[in-house]
Amino acid sequence: MSWFKKDPLQIVIFQSYGTDSHFYMRGRALEDETINLEQKGLFGLVLNSWKRFETDEIKHTKLKITLPNKTVLKTVTDDHGYFKIDEQVDGLNALTNDKGWLNIEAAFEDVNIKRSIQNDNRFLGELLIPCTKAEFGVISDIDDTIIHTGVVSILKWRVILNSIFKSAASRIPLEGAAEFYHKLHRGVTGTNVNPIFYVSHSPWNLYRYLEFFLKQNDFPKGPILLRSFKDIFKKKSGDQPQKHIEIVNILKTYPKLKFILIGDSGEYDADIYMDIAKEFPNQVAAIYLRNVKHKKKMQRVRSLFKDYNQIPVLLVDSSADAINHALQYGFII
Repeated sequence: MSWFKKDPLQIVIFQSYGTDSHFYMRGRALEDETINLEQKGLFGLVLNSWKRFETDEIKHTKLKITLPNKTVLKTVTDDHGYFKIDEQVDGLNALTNDKGWLNIEAAFEDVNIKRSIQNDNRFLGELLIPCTKAEFGVISDIDDTIIHTGVVSILKWRVILNSIFKSAASRIPLEGAAEFYHKLHRGVTGTNVNPIFYVSHSPWNLYRYLEFFLKQNDFPKGPILLRSFKDIFKKKSGDQPQKHIEIVNILKTYPKLKFILIGDSGEYDADIYMDIAKEFPNQVAAIYLRNVKHKKKMQRVRSLFKDYNQIPVLLVDSSADAINHALQYGFII
């Protein structure tokens, strides 16, 4: 954002996931607003928040994605600067590292574009292809599950306060959450690389903010799946929540893999996870729901699972409780 000159262009690639023959990646082309994720001071934090949501997207522009074997995939951004590549590409496992990550490079296809482009028009990205030795996967919410956001506060005022007036560097994760996720990531052998997927109702505008938070606080790296503002406003009565859709897509992508679902008791994670467990009874191994310290919401969730015994469900008061439960059921060592 600049009133005197146009900002340089950039491509933000969202960490995504795929299989040996399925390449699925999303991202966005937009102007580089130069957001400092470690910003301190009230004015700077408010300015950063403005920049995140007042984005100058690059519409209808051609992009190319280059794989390590020089295979080139092409796409075009939409009205909001977003792009998605969903193609059958064989032999992707051979291109990953020992953790299952496939490194790619994105670029604006028009090299004669009359704008300054960051990074010499080379933007790196990653796509996760779970290792064959993975025992299970983990799908986790973010808000009030690993980071306190206040989604159950009156009028959501804590969400606004935390998102606008706190930098990603100053946010504190829920105690013990990173340790629990690393134990799940390593599994019962201690050396596995069970995939972790982070799913949130937050908009894509907060992608880098959340990516920085996860890395800063040493959470296992994994795809971060959010939603766009257009999806928020286009939602019709009866439509499934975007989080439900994202989780179902993951389960359908890996039909032979079981998953542990982690969320909180504040919003609708309990309902979404129960519906998914009914729809995919052979793929959901356990459900963990963090207590958000809201009496009525906890009562509702407890009543929801009162007579539920299909799979293990734990209402989590602390990460230590979750770790002990996972030990008991053989998910970790």
